Amino acid sequence: MIVSIQPSGISGPLQAPASKSSMQRACAAALLRKGQTILHNPGHSHDDLAALDTIQKLGARVSSVEVVEAGLGVKQLHIQSQGVHPVSAEINCGESGLGVRMFTPIAALSAEPLVINGKGSLLTRPLHFFDEIFPQLGISITSRQGHLPLHIHGPLKPASITVDGSLSSQFLTGLLMAFAAAGATDQVITVNDLKSKPYIDLTLKVLGAFGWRVTHRQYETFHFSASASGATAHVGKLEYRVEGDWSGAAFLLVAGAIAGQVDIRGLDIDSVQADKAILNALRDSGATLVTGADKIVVGPPSISVAATVDAAAASVAGAVTLKPFVFDATDCPDLFPPLVALASYANGITEIKGVSRLAHKESDRGTTLKEEFAKLGIQVDLDGDLMRVHGGTGLKGAKVHSRNDHRIAMACAVAALQAEGPVVIEEAQAVNKSYTDFYEDLRTWGVPVQVL
Repeated sequence: MIVSIQPSGISGPLQAPASKSSMQRACAAALLRKGQTILHNPGHSHDDLAALDTIQKLGARVSSVEVVEAGLGVKQLHIQSQGVHPVSAEINCGESGLGVRMFTPIAALSAEPLVINGKGSLLTRPLHFFDEIFPQLGISITSRQGHLPLHIHGPLKPASITVDGSLSSQFLTGLLMAFAAAGATDQVITVNDLKSKPYIDLTLKVLGAFGWRVTHRQYETFHFSASASGATAHVGKLEYRVEGDWSGAAFLLVAGAIAGQVDIRGLDIDSVQADKAILNALRDSGATLVTGADKIVVGPPSISVAATVDAAAASVAGAVTLKPFVFDATDCPDLFPPLVALASYANGITEIKGVSRLAHKESDRGTTLKEEFAKLGIQVDLDGDLMRVHGGTGLKGAKVHSRNDHRIAMACAVAALQAEGPVVIEEAQAVNKSYTDFYEDLRTWGVPVQVL
C-alpha cells in the first residue's frame, strides 16, 4: 500500500486509540483468571487481534458484543476462561514483540508441548532469554538459535531466578504474569539492569486490577502475595476498561504541535504508560500545551490557547518555530519516531538518548530514522546511545519507506504535515500493527490522504 500525505493544517478533536500495551496485558490476564472478563474500549490493531487469537488458542472463548454507552453504540469483548488449556498445538503471535515475550511463559503453564511462532520481523528478534531461563523453571525448550519457532514443553514451575532486564522488560512481564497465575509465593524474581520500568508499572497495574498482587523493591526483586496468588482465587465476572494509548497518541500530539491546534481525548493523565513522557518533550519544545481531565489541547507556539481546554480550534498560519530539546528515551524507546518528527521542526539540534534500545524493533529504528528522514532533508546523526536531529532546515516532499515499521510510517506522515510538498509512504499499511485507523483519523482533521 502506498499513501500520499499532502501538507495541511489541522484542527479539531480526536479520540486516542486504545492502548495495545494495556489491551494485550488485559487479554493475558483475562485468560489466566477463571470466569468472565468484560473488556471496555478494546483495541483492534493487528497486535491486539494477534493477542485475542493467542488466548483463544490457549483455551479462552471470546465474543464481541454491541452495547450502548453514553448514548453511543460501542463494542465490548466478553472473554470466558478457565485458565490455560490449549486447543491448538501452535501459537502464532503475528509480529507482536510483546505478544511473543509475554505469552510464551504463560503458554508454558500448560503441560502440553507447544510451538510458539510468529511472522515478519518477529522471526528475526532475539529470544535467547527463554533458552537461558526456561530450563531453570522446569520447561524444556528448543529454538532456532535463539529465534522463532520455539518448541516448549511445561508446565512452568516457579523458582527463584535472576534475569537480565536490559534487552526488554517484556520478558519480565510474561514471567510476572505466569508466576502469579501459577501461585508463586516463596519465589523471588531478581532483575538486573531493568529497562522500560514504566511498562512494568503497567503490568503490575493490570495484574492488580485482575486480583494478583505483585510488589517490588527498587525494580530489582519482585515478590508475590500469598493471599492473592493462584488462579483459583480469581472467579466470577470482572470488568476492565482498556486505556487510551499514549504511544499512538504521541503522533497525534506531535501533529498538533507541528500543524494546528487539536484536542486529544481518551487519555489518562495519571497513566503509568511510559509514552506519557511525550508531554515533557512537547513542553520543552515550546509547543502550546494545556492538559485537562478529559482532553489535552496542543498547538504550535504561534497559536495562543486560552487558559482552559475549551479554547477554539485554529489552523497553522506560517512556519512552525519550535525549540530544540534534550530528551532521555531509554525507558520509552517507542517515542523516538514521533520525537524525530517533532525535532525536525525545532530550530536547532535536538538530542535524544536511548538509541541502544532501537536495534530490535520492527526495524533497526535508529538507522531507519536516519535514512528515511534524510530523504525529507533532515540530518539525523547517531553517536553511540545518542541521536542528534538537526531541525529547522525545512522538510521537502519525498518518497519514503516504512521498512514495514508502523511507527516509522506514522512519523513520516506527521512530519509531512508542514513539508514543502507531498510525502509518499511506501508500505504504508504497516500502521495496522498498532493504529489501524491512523490515516482515517488524519482525514478527520482534514488532511488530504490519498491511497495510490
